[in-house]
Amino acid sequence: MSLEFLYEDEHLIAINKPAGLLSVPGRGPDNQDCAISRVQSSRPNSRIIHRLDMATSGILLIAQNIESLRAFSKLFEQRNIDKQYIAVVDGLLDKPTGEIDLPLICDWPNRPKQKVCHDSGKHAKTLYRTVHVDREQLTTRVELTPVTGRSHQLRVHMLSLGHPILGDEFYGTERSKEAAERLLLQATQLTFTHPFSAKRIEINCEPTF
Repeated sequence: MSLEFLYEDEHLIAINKPAGLLSVPGRGPDNQDCAISRVQSSRPNSRIIHRLDMATSGILLIAQNIESLRAFSKLFEQRNIDKQYIAVVDGLLDKPTGEIDLPLICDWPNRPKQKVCHDSGKHAKTLYRTVHVDREQLTTRVELTPVTGRSHQLRVHMLSLGHPILGDEFYGTERSKEAAERLLLQATQLTFTHPFSAKRIEINCEPTF
């Protein structure tokens, strides 16, 4: 799994992280290969700004110095980075567009899985828009815009509608798991005002599925 570089300047790198590759090292010697370690092999000052699930592909931002790490982390914290994802889900949606506003919390006995919890969950909101309907396969390609950034948010929110993302081993049904060899979820666009140049930056990465 080679890394595709999508954007680079003195402060920031954006890569296309492949599905199946960790963003950061995991536990144990078998989980040390990851996106940030691969980038650090040629750019040792690189620091991870945010993460994508191992199963999710797409745009990952990596800072090139401490000042950049702080500045871009602040953009994420203040929700000043617009994010878009593409997913293919099982079934046909009742409404072509909508929003999902359901609080999420770690499903502790089944961690790292998450679940909806109205009592103690953290606020989580996702906007969705139908891109294409495949009536023969009974699947829908959707554009997902996370307003918040909770762990597994898009995966759990689509499940809450009764439409799990194809290939999702955590939240899928038997049918949806068998429909794809990988999780069909990709971070396809990040848009932000560069904290150092003040330029409006848009990074795109179309999915191969």
